[in-house]
Amino acid sequence: PWLLVGTVIGMTLIYLVPPIGLIVSVLTGHWLNAIAFGAASPIASLVTWLLMALAYLPTLRLYQCSPLLGFCLPGIALLYTLMTIDSAWRHWQGRGGAWKGRVYSVEG
Repeated sequence: PWLLVGTVIGMTLIYLVPPIGLIVSVLTGHWLNAIAFGAASPIASLVTWLLMALAYLPTLRLYQCSPLLGFCLPGIALLYTLMTIDSAWRHWQGRGGAWKGRVYSVEG
């Protein structure tokens, strides 16, 4: 369980804090939200989000996708994190993985 907790915390800090910090600081008008959301200003959150999208740009080019998809990384990371939690939950229940109606045992 601790590995899962660490993974969820890491994914949240890396992918979700920048857009949340940007949105909250703009909506509330707080330009210094360093303690609550880990960003000194909306500009810091925006720069972090831009750097995240730029880091993903080579992968998008490789698969001939629009560079704008890099800005979808927070949403993609949220879905991936939720799927990871669901997979761990299934594993703990002894159900194994499921795909297209087929359930694969935990033993492999």
